[in-house]
Amino acid sequence: MNTDRRGRLAVTLCRDLADFADLAAEWDALHRRCPTATPFQSHAWLHSWWLSYGVSGRLRVLLARRDGRLIGAAPLMLVHRPMPLLVPMGGAISDFFDILVDGEDAEAAVTALERGLDRAAAHTVVDLREVRPGASANLLFEAWPGARSSLTDSTCMELPAEPIDVLIGRMTGSRAQRARAKLRRIDTLGIECRPAPVHRVPGAIGNLLRLHELQWLGRGVNPEHLRPRFCAHLVRSTRRMVRDGEASVREFVLDGEVVAADVSYRSARLTGGYLYGADPRLRERKVDVSSLLLREIAREAGNLDRGVLSLLRGSEQYKNSWGPVPVVNQRLLLSRSSLEPLLRLREAQVAVRERAADSVKSRFPGARDWRGRLSELPAAGLAFIGRS
Repeated sequence: MNTDRRGRLAVTLCRDLADFADLAAEWDALHRRCPTATPFQSHAWLHSWWLSYGVSGRLRVLLARRDGRLIGAAPLMLVHRPMPLLVPMGGAISDFFDILVDGEDAEAAVTALERGLDRAAAHTVVDLREVRPGASANLLFEAWPGARSSLTDSTCMELPAEPIDVLIGRMTGSRAQRARAKLRRIDTLGIECRPAPVHRVPGAIGNLLRLHELQWLGRGVNPEHLRPRFCAHLVRSTRRMVRDGEASVREFVLDGEVVAADVSYRSARLTGGYLYGADPRLRERKVDVSSLLLREIAREAGNLDRGVLSLLRGSEQYKNSWGPVPVVNQRLLLSRSSLEPLLRLREAQVAVRERAADSVKSRFPGARDWRGRLSELPAAGLAFIGRS
């Protein structure tokens, strides 16, 4: 515990799920005060994720407080394969990782979390994946006194948080004309967007996953999307996030039938479309599903102050028509100086896995998700305009 003019600083380690559950109110308050927070650091998302994917005894959540007020948090967990590691809660189905710091007390929060992490990682390497540029975790990385390494991770594509008309206005003439024609086609058919209120979230998520399976039928659906644990997590977390204004679930209705559904998440400065499902018959009616969905999420993101509309992970060619900016996430490795050989070993393991993934993709261009399949964590949560 340290003391300065502004009060006493203390850092603790939460290892009990019940204690983490009790943090909901103050965690949410900190999440709102953290300018870099993404939806995947919300308490609703993390607590629900642990209920579906967590392993008893592995929870490691660092908490920094000033005079009892929560000013910093690092949601981590312990894994033993391929070596002892502290890694982010949220796993591979979460697009971004960050620590939470109070925007008005960031320096003290980072200092406290760095000291706490040094103790928590006394015998392990810290492996932080999917850290956005400008994330608070970068402050922790810069302050770290021991061994460290920064590697590239997934590429994301981002647009300004503007309505669809503004986004179309950024396109070249011919592309803009095609985009407008696609939206006119949607309007001519009379497809209605119907947001799901809290009490209808379970049914809407059920429709989304049913349509998602249907659209991928015979084309290698991500198996995680069909598992009960993923459905349970999506319903549980999204219901709470819709209640708190951090998520939207939409159903798209044509001739009285739900033909598409999607879910998007948002924080103070970021909105991202997470997952969708669409009836393959929409193609027969010449409906461009990405335009259908992007118009609604752009309308939602347009309310953000200095925000971005993230197309989430993946740099697929079709996204370029919207003129997005590629943003490369980072993978941050940290350890005590005495454990630097272990950190370098982990660095080498990551490099070997990346080379294997690149080799597969170059030999088999049609293969999907090899990077995730080679990862030590299960792959899930592919975004409708992010990962394909």
